[in-house]
Amino acid sequence: MQKTLVMTIMGKDHTGLVESLARLISECGGNWLESRMCRLGGEFAGILRATAPEDSEQNLIHSLHALQSKGLTVVVQRDETLPSAGLTRTATLSLVGHDRPGIIYQISAALAHQNINVEELETECSSAPMSGERIFRAMARLQIPESCTVPELRKELEEIGSELMVDITFTGI
Repeated sequence: MQKTLVMTIMGKDHTGLVESLARLISECGGNWLESRMCRLGGEFAGILRATAPEDSEQNLIHSLHALQSKGLTVVVQRDETLPSAGLTRTATLSLVGHDRPGIIYQISAALAHQNINVEELETECSSAPMSGERIFRAMARLQIPESCTVPELRKELEEIGSELMVDITFTGI
């Protein structure tokens, strides 16, 4: 029987880091399922989901933890997916505007108020082409519960966008 593991990996970025993870998983008979990995400010940060045969699961976990001797912090947990709390719909939220503190806090507070789960969030700051001002961009994939009052959510997001002077696009529902 296959066991599914979810892990986070963080440490100084260097060549061969991903290969060392892939080799350990392969050597234990595992399968790399999905991941999100990137370099942030000289650090490597990643999340990874993989399977391993039940009889080699502990060996894989031990091998992954041994990477700490190479300067990586590795946290491994079993993927024990909980049953869904009810029907949900997937939606996408995108945001663009001048960078300022509190943007993600205000948006995430509005989403949490409606019991919306943020499944994926990607953000970045870049320079505006003409002015050079810092532009903040965010893209989020959301799970919207049936209990969510969509018109109320749209109104709240529009108010936040107006207050923060950012454009918010909400699609999928």
